[in-house]
Amino acid sequence: MDFQESLRMASRTLMANRLRTSLTMLGIIIGNASVITMIGIGQGAQRLAENEFESLGP
Repeated sequence: MDFQESLRMASRTLMANRLRTSLTMLGIIIGNASVITMIGIGQGAQRLAENEFESLGP
């Protein structure tokens, strides 16, 4: 089996299972967005805490 045949087979399988493919892609997108959001919230909270500690003085 060569590479082009593998691509054709994968394409046919994805098109045959459109709902499963769409739900899988949606899950991956939501998962990635969740991780990125949580990292952003964590970094924002860290900066806020650092600023609060710095405002207390030496």
